[in-house]
Amino acid sequence: MKTSIRPKTLCLSLASLPLASLCLLTPCGPLYAADWQYQLQAGVASLPRYSGSDEHSVVPILGGEIVSPYGVFLNTEQGLGWGNEWGDLAFSTWVGPSEARKDRKSGYKGSDHLAGMGSIKSRAQFGAHLGYTLGTVELGATLQHALKKNDDPDTGSAYNHLQLSIGSTLYEGRYGRLEGSLNSQFGDGDYLRTWYGVSNAQAGRTRFGAYRPKGGFLSRGGDLTWTVPVSEQMNVSTVLALQYLGREAADSPIVERRLQTSLATTLEYSF
Repeated sequence: MKTSIRPKTLCLSLASLPLASLCLLTPCGPLYAADWQYQLQAGVASLPRYSGSDEHSVVPILGGEIVSPYGVFLNTEQGLGWGNEWGDLAFSTWVGPSEARKDRKSGYKGSDHLAGMGSIKSRAQFGAHLGYTLGTVELGATLQHALKKNDDPDTGSAYNHLQLSIGSTLYEGRYGRLEGSLNSQFGDGDYLRTWYGVSNAQAGRTRFGAYRPKGGFLSRGGDLTWTVPVSEQMNVSTVLALQYLGREAADSPIVERRLQTSLATTLEYSF
């Protein structure tokens, strides 16, 4: 049976990291269903405190999703959206909150390493995903556009992010299902400057030197997802994800580690 290729990002209870560091993938519901479908998720993840950080934070995962028979869905990952499939082609679109970043450590959020950089606040974000199944391989492209938050050019600008991915089921049998995926990510100039840039004003408030990255290639990475069924309605998923930042992001003075690793385990209940 063909699997859904709607973006499968982890449903975190708190969006504290940019998408470039949140490359964790877990199985989510289909684009459409014959009846209403519901899913609840709970778990824990070890994530970088921000994209480029060498510190990790243990983050609780609490999420949920509702999918209607008409393709309309609501979930804690993306927000409100609609999707459908036509043979091997799948499409979905949604609107929801963007990621955020704090410039100070507060529990499992933020990092004191960014003190003086200013917090990047969440804002409305539109997304669209196009996927195509070619035999056992799934190809996908996801575009996200975050709206302007305020007139602060350092932390409030609108920006665009694109992810291209290829994935496949590597194993399916008595020990569950193992899925693998590779991805490349790109951002426009406003995206790179928002998450990795250091303006003259920010440099004056911090120990970082000014840095103005250009838009383009952001990172490449991959992930492995091992899903083990517990019952017909419940399964456990463990995800190991890696992201290697491209030069424009890695040369930022706020980046301490170019290779970003994430590990998460979730319990998922569908009904």
